[in-house]
Amino acid sequence: MAVEWSGLTPDVLLRLDRQSPETLGSQLQNALRTAVREGRLQTGERLPSSRKLATDLGVSRGLVQATYEQLEAEGYLRAFGGSATRVAFSPQSAVTTLSKPTPVARMEIDFIPGRPDLNSFPTRDWLWACGEATRTASATDLGYGDPQGSIRLRCVVAAYLQRVRGAFAGADDLVICSGFTQGIALTLAALRAEGLTSVAVEDPGHQDMHTLVRRAGLTPVFVPVDDQGLVVDELVRTKATAVIVTPAHQTPTGVVLSPERRLALLRWAERMNGVVIEDDYDSEFRYDKQAVGSLQGLAADHVVSIGSVSKSLAPAIRLGWVLAPRRLVARIAEEKNRSDRGSPALDQLALARLIESGRFDRHLHRMRSVYGARRGVLVEAIGEHAPNLELTGLAAGFHALARLGETADEAGLIAAAAQRSVGLQGLGRYTSPNYQGSPAIVFGFGDLNADAIKRGITTIADLLRQHA
Repeated sequence: MAVEWSGLTPDVLLRLDRQSPETLGSQLQNALRTAVREGRLQTGERLPSSRKLATDLGVSRGLVQATYEQLEAEGYLRAFGGSATRVAFSPQSAVTTLSKPTPVARMEIDFIPGRPDLNSFPTRDWLWACGEATRTASATDLGYGDPQGSIRLRCVVAAYLQRVRGAFAGADDLVICSGFTQGIALTLAALRAEGLTSVAVEDPGHQDMHTLVRRAGLTPVFVPVDDQGLVVDELVRTKATAVIVTPAHQTPTGVVLSPERRLALLRWAERMNGVVIEDDYDSEFRYDKQAVGSLQGLAADHVVSIGSVSKSLAPAIRLGWVLAPRRLVARIAEEKNRSDRGSPALDQLALARLIESGRFDRHLHRMRSVYGARRGVLVEAIGEHAPNLELTGLAAGFHALARLGETADEAGLIAAAAQRSVGLQGLGRYTSPNYQGSPAIVFGFGDLNADAIKRGITTIADLLRQHA
């Protein structure tokens, strides 16, 4: 389908060489033929008027009219009285078509982890914040700005992290980034520049973490996780001097790093002059009690804490932050500047206004109730239909881990559920090749209402019982 350009007449890039022995008319004809053959001008696309093209090229209108008539006679163009001249035909080989993505089977009920309830996005509040940001933005705000990010947003986020996460944070300790993935990439690049060669990651852990480490030119070292979180004694046995952890709500087991392990981890970092990278991905959502504070608040010189609004608002708002030791901030900001010259300024100002106004806290309070209720429905449904299935982890976030029997066929269960249009994800997606733990299913419930959760578990109840 040809693009229909708005406006009185479209522009088209054509070049004429007045030093060439070839006449201008012949050059113009050949240039238009080539543009059609190569697909730069597609079937049905409108050409500039003869007057406009003549002015643009500095030639007579008659020359352009004669060119259009010649190409119309050859079948390249077509013209109608009182209407624009358009491309009549593009060779099949030159037509540019969008490649069709490989179709993915859409499940009627999908327990995909890590997906927030996007239907509950606070649209009115975000529109209000965007309006406020646009109305009050200065000319300076609309420039490239500080690669660390908007000073206003950094001040707001620093205050928020101190208030909610117990962090030790000031505006100068923060770099605004485009979500966790960029935040970890910037941090690893900065550490690599300091001589780091390997990074410890949790096993099981974030399914893309080892890939992100390798992409940064570093070697991932897998360290096991048990019911108290990262096994620090195993970390000590490695040569790694940096580790990436999810201490408040481990991905995917859902456990919290125990107080003893927290202290042991921080002692390791101090002894090794190492760095703990804290993925603070869904710390806002704990339902049984107040969430544990950030590790960064206990050891600001050795902890990099990375957060974002992907879970609290929506992944589409590509904003996050890196709270880092002062010695790393400048290098991380330099990496950010090289990467993209800074995150969108107006979005940063809008997020700052949303948090300042109290609307962000109000949204979190409401979603905490929603997700907590959905987790309760999942626990109740599994308890009713597969009582022997062991659910582990905190009453937090929007996923829960269900341990299967030692000999259960994790992949077989997932495939059988898919046949019934119920999407499941297995623990195997989160583990290293050497992982020795029992199979499990990671149930996401953030984007499913209570009725869908009940129907999904009921639909696969017999499968769950078989594998419990």
